[in-house]
Amino acid sequence: MTANKIKFPCMKIKFSSFLIIIFLFSSCASRERDFIPVPDEKFFERETTIGISINDIIETKSGHTVSSMPEWLAAFLEGGIEAVESIYAFRNKYVYIASNKGASRTVLNKWAETYTTTHDFRIPAAERIERRVVAASTLYPDNEFGQFNEKLIKTSFNTSYPGVHKQDIYWITINEDNESAGTYIYFILLTIDKSMMQMVIKNLLSYSVNNSVLTNPQAAAVNRLRQNFFEGF
Repeated sequence: MTANKIKFPCMKIKFSSFLIIIFLFSSCASRERDFIPVPDEKFFERETTIGISINDIIETKSGHTVSSMPEWLAAFLEGGIEAVESIYAFRNKYVYIASNKGASRTVLNKWAETYTTTHDFRIPAAERIERRVVAASTLYPDNEFGQFNEKLIKTSFNTSYPGVHKQDIYWITINEDNESAGTYIYFILLTIDKSMMQMVIKNLLSYSVNNSVLTNPQAAAVNRLRQNFFEGF
């Protein structure tokens, strides 16, 4: 890991307007939603990563050196979620990382403790599904996939994802905007077996296509998507 500022490109993301509000954060689209507690009203929960200058990390949960961070977090900060999933221990799993930041460790600890795999995990899971659909589209997804697109996204935000594990919680502090006290950033490591997640998604795909009226071109596009959905997922 170098001491240079790490920057990550924005991904092609379309978020559902009926569930989330889009706002700018470090030149990428991020999300803010109602959640108690919300430290400094800056809640963010992303599967991709945020740009962090290693030089700005002034403390970690396990010490004052960056080398003390767990392997999964170091990989996430340096290369995003794909780098985490390339770690041998996660070879058969999909990895998600929820994040929150603020000035109060008490509030952030409460957020981390009350984060649930049954309710809160639905949001990053659905967003990853939506990103896959958007990435597969050559046109605007609602045009290319018709009713299927809206049905899939709505259903994915309201389904259950069994077998999710909340594996680790870790925090760092960074020197943000020259604040002497620093800002805490908490990370929650979540994993789910690929076979389990793929089973849920296959059921979502089947339900969505069976409950959508599609034109012949839309049906063909949906069929192609279903056949290679997990490539690059």
